[in-house]
Amino acid sequence: MRIPAHSVCTAIRDDIVSGVFERGSRLTEEQLARRYGVSRVPVREALRTLESEGFVTTRRHAGAQVAEPTEQEAADLLDVRALLEPLGAARAAQRRTEAHLKVLRGLVRLGQERARRGQGEDLRSLGGWFHETLAQASGSPALTALLTQLRHKIAWMYAVEPAAQPVETWAEHGAIVDAVARGDAERARALTALHAERSLVLHRLKRPERGRVRVSQHVVNTAGARN
Repeated sequence: MRIPAHSVCTAIRDDIVSGVFERGSRLTEEQLARRYGVSRVPVREALRTLESEGFVTTRRHAGAQVAEPTEQEAADLLDVRALLEPLGAARAAQRRTEAHLKVLRGLVRLGQERARRGQGEDLRSLGGWFHETLAQASGSPALTALLTQLRHKIAWMYAVEPAAQPVETWAEHGAIVDAVARGDAERARALTALHAERSLVLHRLKRPERGRVRVSQHVVNTAGARN
């Protein structure tokens, strides 16, 4: 059975983002193949992809290692997101489908309900799904891919504190969806820009921990593998 390289790439990226592999730690094809139970071929392809995304660097005579972004590079991620998310919302107002609206409204209802009940443990994942769906509603695969990559990198570089007023946060989400539903691109853009600006104070830069590689429970998704 051949495991697709994109599944291996996802597994390695998730383990980098979650801190299983610390920044600056060495990544060998043999080590990764053994960890994920695959051959070295998909690992090699995955490392090339992760290098293009900025999660991995390759040095001559040293091989691959987890990248070590500077604080300035980390700050730039938030600035770029603040530019792209409003663009995505504006595009969504012009291109969204009824299916997108149905999902977005459902997520807002769930988020508002969980926020009122104080069920904060669910809000982070719901927020992630909301922004992912909003990006998909833009109808631009290139923009969606960029925003997805930004979310991965921001999760890697930053710890995000829970919002002090989650009900207000989900009210903002609801207002964005209303603007998207009306096809009001400029309002969707403005509301999303304000939402992104308000979220900045919740981000705390993670400090890398030097030392051992932690054990991962990550299982490579074999869907699509061929016999």
